[in-house]
This record gives sequence, structure tokens and C-alpha cells, in this order.
Amino acid sequence: MTLRELHDRARKLLDPVVYDYVAGGAGEERALVENERAFDRYALLPRVLSGGEARETGVDLPGAPQASPVVVAPTAFHRLAHRAGERATARAAAAEGAVLVTGTAATVAVSDVVAAAREAAPDPAVWFQLYLHPRPEVTGALVRRAEDAGCAALVVTVDSPVFGRHTRDLRNGFTDLPPGYAAENMRDLPGAGPGELTAIPMSAALRWPDFAEAVRGTSLPVLVKGVLHPDDARLAVEHGAAGVIVSNHGGRQCDAVPAAVDCLPAAVEAVAGRVPVLLDGGVRRGSDVAVALALGARAVGVGRPVVWGLAADGEAGVRRVLATLRDEYDHTLALCGGRRNTDLGPGMVVRKGGTW
Repeated sequence: MTLRELHDRARKLLDPVVYDYVAGGAGEERALVENERAFDRYALLPRVLSGGEARETGVDLPGAPQASPVVVAPTAFHRLAHRAGERATARAAAAEGAVLVTGTAATVAVSDVVAAAREAAPDPAVWFQLYLHPRPEVTGALVRRAEDAGCAALVVTVDSPVFGRHTRDLRNGFTDLPPGYAAENMRDLPGAGPGELTAIPMSAALRWPDFAEAVRGTSLPVLVKGVLHPDDARLAVEHGAAGVIVSNHGGRQCDAVPAAVDCLPAAVEAVAGRVPVLLDGGVRRGSDVAVALALGARAVGVGRPVVWGLAADGEAGVRRVLATLRDEYDHTLALCGGRRNTDLGPGMVVRKGGTW
């Protein structure tokens, strides 16, 4: 199946309320639509007579040397899509050599996610995504859980001072998980509730010193996810981030923000090579991966396509998504006259109205 066919199959199989939860965005979903549409404004300008029979597409990421350039972005509640949930996603990512970013809102605890990944590969790269909790001791407890589980890095999502207003979920009355499901990583934490969706609080009062405190409390590299403004990319590095993920949360937070890929070049310039920059949002084909890497991303994250693959065919479906994007990217790199990722650059990307 193509990725579009996996999506269509997933839509038929999923409960419509669950489908809307995964597929939907904030407000009128302008930012969600723009994430994908933005890639249609970019084209690749290939070089010729400069390639080779084999390509080197592995990328060095924090705690993950020579990983796939396609990272599994954090998405919540995989057990709503398939009974094996995050366990199946973890095995698939490990088998394909891809970093998996498992989330605070996972329906399988991080220790079990890492254990499942190790069933498929001896040394998988699993990162743990977390929101900074208003109570530092809760953030610290989550960090320790990730460390004890064997995670290779942390990803702190910083674009969620409040929950996004998801029109589809409000219309469907989906405000919490059904019985039998929970945000398992939140169980038994001090003052954090029983592990339900509402146990993941947001706080608009958190600031950069709170992030710096979390960074000081762990030996793991910490990436910042949810950066759009170049000044925030610069501040992330100054406060100890080991990487910056340019993302608008898949269009699920503010409906009025630009597409993530349109914000990528300025963020890359602001970081100035000090840490890797990743792009998360709107990637649906291998040529999108090539555009992002040409504009300066070290790797890209994919979220919804992974959930569609999981819903359509479990672990095999997720593997198909990751393998398809990897193989399409390798093919595109060859067509662009490249032998390695660094052969791509801003001069090989053109936009309507001019070049970068």
C-alpha cells in the first residue's frame, strides 16, 4: 500500500471519533492544512553527473548515531488505533533503524515501550517526550522514569501553554480517554491524578528558566520541540538544548501560525550549526524529506502517517510507512545527484517567486 492507501484503510477501520482526534487540528484547521500544502510551494533543483551507485542517508542524532532521517514523532494514545499500541510502534521503529519519540500521553508506559523496541533491535533509540509540569517534582519524576527505562534523549514540548481548541473533538464530545485507557506515564506521580488525559496539565506561567532547570536535572541530551520563531531557536540553545525541533504541533495548537517548513530556514540560521535542527510537520513523501534536509534539517519527524499505518496493519503498517519514506528519500537523493545528505543544500530548493 502507498501511504495514502494506508490512510484510507485506517479511516475505514477506526472509530470516527478516534479518527477525528488523530486527523484533526485546532480551530478551522488552517495550520494543519498549511503544513502539507506548504511543501507544494517548494521544488528541488537537481544536480547532474555528481551521484553514486549507493547513498549514505544515515544521520547522527543525540543518542542515535546513523539513524534513519525519518523520526517517529510523538503522538498520543496509540492503543486507540491498534490493540498493541506503542509496543507495535516501538518494534517497527527499531526494526527500521528509526528514532522513536514516545510521549507522556502514551497508552503504554515508557519502560514497556523501550522493552518492546529491544525485541526488534539490540540498541534501539527511544526518546521520551514530556511537557514541563507546573510542579518541578513531577517533571523530575517523569525524567527519572525515562532515564530508568533506558531512553537516549528527552524531548520537551514547549508550544503548549494551554490545550489547543480542537473543534472536531469538542463536536464529538471527546474530552477524555474511554474506560480502560490511560496516559500510563502519569500513573502514581505526586499529585498527578490516576493517569487519565486530564492528568497532563499545561501552564502558561512556565518560562525558559524552568526548562533550564529540567536540563540541569538530567544527564540525557534534551531537545526542544515546538519552536517557530528564530529567537526561540537561539534561546533554546543558550539554555542548554541539545537540539531544536521546528514544529507547530501538527496544527493542533494555534490555528494562525505558519507551516513548520516555512519557519525552518530562519531557525537553522539562528542555531548556526551549534545543535541539530529537526523538522516536524507536513512530511508525507520522500521528496518532502529531501526538501527539509536541503533547507537545513538534520532529520524529519512524522506523526499522523505512523498512526495510519498502525491502524491499518499494526507493526507491519508502521514499518511500511517508515520504509516507504526512507526509500523514496533515497530515490530522490539519487535523482538530485547526491550521495549523502549533505549534498543537498538551500541552493537546490526553489520556491514560486524565487530561490532561498
